[in-house]
Amino acid sequence: MRGELQPGDVAALRRFIGLTQARFAEALGISVHTLRNWEQDRRTPEGPALALLRIAARHPSVVRENVRTAA
Repeated sequence: MRGELQPGDVAALRRFIGLTQARFAEALGISVHTLRNWEQDRRTPEGPALALLRIAARHPSVVRENVRTAA
């Protein structure tokens, strides 16, 4: 995930990390509604959200850890 997102990239990333929509949204600090819009290609993450997804793709353990510490 370097720049532009392809259809299905956000959903694939979430599945790769192994989280439900609710847990992934919680880990990123976004609403499930926003995540669903990204996953269904109704909206495209931009700016800080895109940067956060790039970090999640490179360091999935950080995302998983963030869910554990938030619980």
